Amino acid sequence: MMAEPAAAMGLPLRLLAEAEGVSAAQVIPDHLVGDYRDLDTLRKVTDGCQVVTFDHEHVPTEHLHALAADGTAVRPGPEALVHAQDKGVMRERLAELGVPCPRNALVASVADVEAFGFPCVLKTTRGGYDGKGVWFVRSAADCAEAFETAGSSAVRILAEELVDFRRELSALVVRSPSGQAAAYPVVASTQQDGICVEVVAPAPDLSAALAGEAQQIALRIAGALDVTGVLAVELFETDDGRVLVNELAMRPHNTGHWSQDGAVTSQFENHLRAVLDLPLGSPAPRARWTVMVNILGGPDPTVGRLYDGYPHALARDPFLRVHLYGKDLRPGRKVGHVNAYGDDLEDCLERARHAAAWFRGDLGNESE
Repeated sequence: MMAEPAAAMGLPLRLLAEAEGVSAAQVIPDHLVGDYRDLDTLRKVTDGCQVVTFDHEHVPTEHLHALAADGTAVRPGPEALVHAQDKGVMRERLAELGVPCPRNALVASVADVEAFGFPCVLKTTRGGYDGKGVWFVRSAADCAEAFETAGSSAVRILAEELVDFRRELSALVVRSPSGQAAAYPVVASTQQDGICVEVVAPAPDLSAALAGEAQQIALRIAGALDVTGVLAVELFETDDGRVLVNELAMRPHNTGHWSQDGAVTSQFENHLRAVLDLPLGSPAPRARWTVMVNILGGPDPTVGRLYDGYPHALARDPFLRVHLYGKDLRPGRKVGHVNAYGDDLEDCLERARHAAAWFRGDLGNESE
């Protein structure tokens, strides 16, 4: 999704792809297939590049330090990115900054979890995403899978309190090396089975004071950690009117996909501008509301064909914006998203949800 604004700006991209035919390789001709965990491969693909940036946080930290030592401009740099790579490091640094977070502790045994207190959430400090590497535990017996996973992968386990929250929010900001920063409207996100399924921009019924606090937290983190590019700060809004930082992502983020059609400058274009230290574009919304709904693979990938959704969805709603990723269908996999915008929130929700369900095949999209 960064390829589209890059093409419009005349910015050549080179990609390290995990396999032939993956989404980004379909639109970036200059690509190399290889393993991001291999330093020689990273050096080969970044040779001659002005700037290196990321669409996930999993490149080993030590490799990023090696690239930086070679003189490669890594943005965000490893000193910043490690806070999105390692939840333990993130929690320790946010505590130093006085950022409001759920109560947490690194745990090495079931006894440590018992001392922390049940119920709680256990997370792998590295490698987890979309609900993977997360366990809700209410007794010692529930902890076995988490510590088996940690033992097999040599990662630490973080225990966090089970927060009683009203909803999940996301404060997305973008920052350039020269220190210019911009904040997008705070959005509300809906999660199912650990996967983001829906985003509403801006978050409905969020007070200006709490929205401002969330944006200030995100901007403060971006500055303190010297983030370059997009920073998404995922937050809990508690029932008693506070915000607590849940996780960080230093890349264009699913909760910012609404900005492709709903903001003056999308998160993807602003990420490119930021890592190249170009002036940032306005994050202002184009409409009162924008709703993003993810298109997920259904339980039976043989039912319907994804592209069969176009005739119905586009004819029904000529203002709808559809983004498909060129991915194979698998149950629960994000294979695209739709954006609907306008002045009526309920109308935007209905339009976006209907279109996503039609593409998924839930509304009889079973044409041969």
